[in-house]
Amino acid sequence: MDPESLQGLPKINNYLDGTQVGARGGTSPGGKHFRDSKRKVDYVLAYHYRKRASHHSEQHPLDALEEERREQREEYERNLVEAGLEIEKDIEMYEIKEEGGILKKLYEIWHKATKPLQPKVPQQNNTKMKSLSYPFSREKIYLYNIKDKDTFFDNATRSRILLYREWARYGAFYKYQPIDLIRKYFGEKIGLYFAWLGLYTEFLIPSSVVGIIVFLYGCITMESDIPSKEMCDQEKAFTMCPLCDKSCDYWNLSTACATARASHLFDNPATVFFSVFMALWATMFLEQWKRLQMRLGYFWDLTGLEEEEEHPRPEYETKVRQKKLKNETNKKDNIDEDEKEKLTWRDRMPGYLVNVASILFMITLTFSAVFGVTVYRITTAAALSISKNESTRSNVRVTVTATAVIINLVVILILDEIYGAVAKWLTEMEVPKTEKTFEERLILKAFLLKFVNSYAPIFYVAFFKGRFVGRPGSYVYMFDGYRMEECAPGGCLMELCIQLSIIMLGKQLIQNNLFEIGIPYLKKLFRKLKDERTEKKENDSNHSKHPQQWDLDYMLEPFTGLTPEYMEMIIQFGFVTLFVASFPLAPVFALLNNIIEVRLDAKKFVSELRRPDTVREKDIGIWYNILSGIGKFSVIINAFVISVTSDFIPRLVYQYAYSQNGTMHGFINHTLSYFNVSHLKAGTQPDISQFEQEVIFCRYKDYREPPWSPNPYEFSKQYWSVLSARLAFVILFQNLVMFLSALVDWMIPDIPKDISEQIKKEKSMLVDFFLKEEHEKLKLIESFIMRDKHRNKGETKGRRNRAASFCQFSRSQRGSFTSFSSQHTEV
Repeated sequence: MDPESLQGLPKINNYLDGTQVGARGGTSPGGKHFRDSKRKVDYVLAYHYRKRASHHSEQHPLDALEEERREQREEYERNLVEAGLEIEKDIEMYEIKEEGGILKKLYEIWHKATKPLQPKVPQQNNTKMKSLSYPFSREKIYLYNIKDKDTFFDNATRSRILLYREWARYGAFYKYQPIDLIRKYFGEKIGLYFAWLGLYTEFLIPSSVVGIIVFLYGCITMESDIPSKEMCDQEKAFTMCPLCDKSCDYWNLSTACATARASHLFDNPATVFFSVFMALWATMFLEQWKRLQMRLGYFWDLTGLEEEEEHPRPEYETKVRQKKLKNETNKKDNIDEDEKEKLTWRDRMPGYLVNVASILFMITLTFSAVFGVTVYRITTAAALSISKNESTRSNVRVTVTATAVIINLVVILILDEIYGAVAKWLTEMEVPKTEKTFEERLILKAFLLKFVNSYAPIFYVAFFKGRFVGRPGSYVYMFDGYRMEECAPGGCLMELCIQLSIIMLGKQLIQNNLFEIGIPYLKKLFRKLKDERTEKKENDSNHSKHPQQWDLDYMLEPFTGLTPEYMEMIIQFGFVTLFVASFPLAPVFALLNNIIEVRLDAKKFVSELRRPDTVREKDIGIWYNILSGIGKFSVIINAFVISVTSDFIPRLVYQYAYSQNGTMHGFINHTLSYFNVSHLKAGTQPDISQFEQEVIFCRYKDYREPPWSPNPYEFSKQYWSVLSARLAFVILFQNLVMFLSALVDWMIPDIPKDISEQIKKEKSMLVDFFLKEEHEKLKLIESFIMRDKHRNKGETKGRRNRAASFCQFSRSQRGSFTSFSSQHTEV
């Protein structure tokens, strides 16, 4: 296939009343101006073209298509010139490759304290004042105060240099983001993303501080935790039932002392408070974002931005055109005209069916991966339990847990990349009408698949592992001889913490950082090596001129949208809020990651990606709804984690219902049931026992009747008491937190009071301004009419026929409006 080349690079200058095409002179320094070194380049258009076949060879079939494209480009450029733009073509051709009071004093003190953190970018002289502004319109140009057409719009080159120096460097990590400058250079949509990311990172600071305090509380109270002491007491010698059939021996509960002590770091009363705090934190974050979004929208002139009707996507118009041709071919005259002009649900039904089937298949694939890792854990634990090495047998649980989590992480990273491509393919099959609809559907599909993929292993450990084990003598088996896996003696919360921390840190370090740094670097290196090999085969004449700035910018990676950037932060927001009861340090690691992430994204946008087209948006769109949904869902998840996964409720029930002295003494014995080893099934008893004395009864963690009771091994009264308390806690916790969240939402207004007053005042001023303008128009028209009347009286002194008089009045009327039009332009 013939290589493609980049031709032309038309440079556009947005002169508002100019219609001439730029002259061809010398090149401008740095490629920022036209060749006359006076007119500034506002936009660069680039297009691909295919090299024509040689004159001696036969004409290639694609030459006709290329000729049609050339005619379309010429027509497009003529329309630009007619619209008042100036165009200058780059003659160089080169090949490219596809690829107030006390408050005032406090504000001054705060300003001086944070002055080293402020970026050194141009600031407004008075941030309390705002010029009355309105979205630019060429039809209403007479309303704008345009002193110099060349400087009416900002100079992007200086903004880029300032952004790199004060924002897009890791050395500037301690500084605030220059949000206004970001918005001026990249547009409102990207500016809102970085404003949201900055606010989210700031809000992680108080949650990180509280999380560290909760963790330190667990460290301080570890030595005084009575259940941990009882579990580590070797004198009480709780003999536990075997963990597997035949090859596993009876064991002492004191051997799990380290696990029990570590579990107390995250399973203590402070985690309940932290869960309530994080639920309110999420609500306050969303409310504060709404206020900041409204403030930015006001200063960025987005409050009066109306959603314009979007043009249909080319893919949609192609489908509609194909439908029309098909109907004309089949001569279907009974079809409604509206149905001919659009795609109905019947046309999209095949795409919808493929979407549903594919999404269900992907979710099933994720669950299958979790099931496969579970099988690995069970079989590996059984294999290591029969090892002759004592250290291997004693570290079976740690080895299996660590390796299984790493396998889960690798599977999640692989499936994440696959699901991103699948979501885009499925959305294209639906053929959405507009780009906004396409983006929203893509976001929903990608989020659903990646949410299930990221959290499925964590949900399994939190709510399913150890729930369907059975009891000694009546275990539940996954395969022949392989039991369902149990939780550690200290509960599943510690394992949930390990699972959550490794997956969260792994995704942040590998996917969010290494992938973002490494993959673009490798692409750039590969493209550079490929270009160097190509240049050796070409004549030096085509590349003798020093490349212009737009040449260098074109070689950067194309901008693919903000969806990947938002997605990684939304998934992280889920890790911070959903299972925070099991891992209070999650906000700390998220904060450390985001400090790097802000500068990483900044560097990527400024120096590694092509500058995207500016897009005006009033908000962050569907992402806010996803954040709000995760915040509400986190309340339910944390309620179940505290009540079901942790030992908080069993300890509470024991202390106030079963303890003789109101303390936690005897809690471990209370949670362990008895089993008569003679009731073990034949062939499941330990082959070799290391215990000197014969074991008659072994213990296991459950609330069941002892073997000497009338109903042996049935659930005891304690079981139903704990279950009732757990359900009651879920209902109470959920309703309490939801009420407090709604109260916070009600107390914090969505629009700041000063902004609300300013918006009302500005609307009133704009109405007065437009009314005054219209009043001036009416006065001007009236003056013209009166002048025409006086002129007509002087010219019609004698009697004339009506037809001649009417013609004269018509001519003077037309002249008056022509005069008015010219006068109004000067106004």
